[in-house]
Amino acid sequence: MVGRFAQGQTTLPREYFVSPEIFAEESERIFAQSWICVGRASQLSSAGSYFLADILQQSIIVARDSFDCVQAYHNVCRHRGTQLCTEASGQFTGKIQCPYHMWTYSLSGDLTGAPNMKDVPGFDRSKYPLQKVSIAEWEGFLFLNLSQNPQPFEEFFQTLMNRFQSWRLSELQIAHTITYKVEANWKLIFQNYNECYHCPTVHPLLAKLTPYKSAMNHLDEGPFLGGPMQISLQGGSMTMDGLTCASVLSDEEKDLVHYYTLSPGMFLSLHPEYVLVHRLQRISPDQTRIICEWLFHPEEMKRPEFDPGPAIEFWDITNRQDWNVCELSQKGISSCAYIPGPYSNLESLLAAFDREYLHRMEKEY
Repeated sequence: MVGRFAQGQTTLPREYFVSPEIFAEESERIFAQSWICVGRASQLSSAGSYFLADILQQSIIVARDSFDCVQAYHNVCRHRGTQLCTEASGQFTGKIQCPYHMWTYSLSGDLTGAPNMKDVPGFDRSKYPLQKVSIAEWEGFLFLNLSQNPQPFEEFFQTLMNRFQSWRLSELQIAHTITYKVEANWKLIFQNYNECYHCPTVHPLLAKLTPYKSAMNHLDEGPFLGGPMQISLQGGSMTMDGLTCASVLSDEEKDLVHYYTLSPGMFLSLHPEYVLVHRLQRISPDQTRIICEWLFHPEEMKRPEFDPGPAIEFWDITNRQDWNVCELSQKGISSCAYIPGPYSNLESLLAAFDREYLHRMEKEY
């Protein structure tokens, strides 16, 4: 995507993509301090519904309480540390109970039952609630932050707060999900998403639907990067036949597709009639899990003729093409022959990503 010049920057050195030490440092300096998207509020349909989120190998219960508020707790009993939940999602029957010694918590996290503890001198149930994790909701997305003193969500997300109102994001629901495992460092996947220099070669179908030099970056510095690209076919979209597969969400945004990266773990692709979300989970320096979700308006999903297939197939093909070149990049960068190379002006957002990344890692270029 075209934006500010890359200012003579080169790609990052080899160790940033292969080093276990840098991977661990990223955990501490970036991922443990950031707001990480873990899902949608619509996944929690009623009081007691929950799903488990995993951040930095920490299991988190994300649940809707009896007051219709979404809460997040470490999946750890306050008695002897037993994991409370093992199922990826489910429904609590008005309480959260440890399977080991039956310590019981309300949906708001308060300890309400502790068998055989009433005779323990000084034991006070109010001192042993579930340990909370900071949680925030934005446009229907749920974000967690593991820090004890996180930067306020509204402050960190100020740039994006009202940017996407036309799409009615908070109303959308997940129509389909695909999970991928990519043998590449998470930063390579971020960088690949932020440029279309590769599109004519790697994505012939995508290149037909959007001119690869049509990008206009609204955000070109900081943790949020991206902007719109022109859709070639008037009234079209990013689908197998280039046509929209549902009613347009906003007339203001037709004929454009918007691509944004929300560092460090989310891509947001806004189409005229649907929204595509990529959520990245680091596994190791050279492995990344990617959860890809297609969001549509629920009224569209109720229609008998609703068929998201053309959008799903298009992006599944495109995703796999991207994962392939990211894996090739990982293999090449892992070689002792790799030397950092120069960015082109079509890769200005990659240079911006590197600047923000190094700033958060407290390292010099």
